Amino acid sequence: MKKLGLIGGIGPESTIAYYRDIAYGVQKRLNAPVFPPLVIESLSVFDVLRFCDEQDYDGLTAYLLRGVRHLAAAGAVFAAMTGNTPHVVFAELAEKSPVPLVSIVETACSEALHQHFRKIALLGTEPTMKADFFKRPFREKGIDVVTPDKNEMKFIGAKISEELELGIISPETRSRCVQIVNRMIRDEKIDAVVLGCTELPLLFKGEKLAVPYLDTMKIHVHKLIDMILSE
Repeated sequence: MKKLGLIGGIGPESTIAYYRDIAYGVQKRLNAPVFPPLVIESLSVFDVLRFCDEQDYDGLTAYLLRGVRHLAAAGAVFAAMTGNTPHVVFAELAEKSPVPLVSIVETACSEALHQHFRKIALLGTEPTMKADFFKRPFREKGIDVVTPDKNEMKFIGAKISEELELGIISPETRSRCVQIVNRMIRDEKIDAVVLGCTELPLLFKGEKLAVPYLDTMKIHVHKLIDMILSE
């Protein structure tokens, strides 16, 4: 099996889920009592968000690159990040990385194409919803991407940083986010929702929406398991 390196801590809740789902996912695929080789470099989601707020993308790239180099030094032969937002500098990071990087955005886009979605709503942190890095691959494949309105964006972004990144799941926040999605289904005529933050599945777990949603973390994990087991 190939050794995977994860940039974790962006945030901790998703890092826990990545580790668990990859470890047991490999075991299930092989139907054997084994776990894959894996190393995690834990950074801080709050530093990532600060770099994004300040639009210091060179600083963000350098911050993430140090982590990736630590993963490579620990024997990882490929790596991935456990968050969507830091993918704002994915191209720059991949160019400088000592090991191949697997993009959560590209894997999500491939799944959307596979399911023949034509118009999706993107939810995530404010930097993810406002910037073009997540939308561009979808748009280039002919998939329209819409985002919540300004006030809805602010609400979602605040709840991610103030609650979800700290492991807090609020029924009030869940209800409001479902209302936002239902409004977009009605007004924007979307045919799917992309949960473009790896903590958002915690909020939508068990919710019955009128359209399917893509859990970017789950899709990413499946791709990483494929690569761990590839020859």
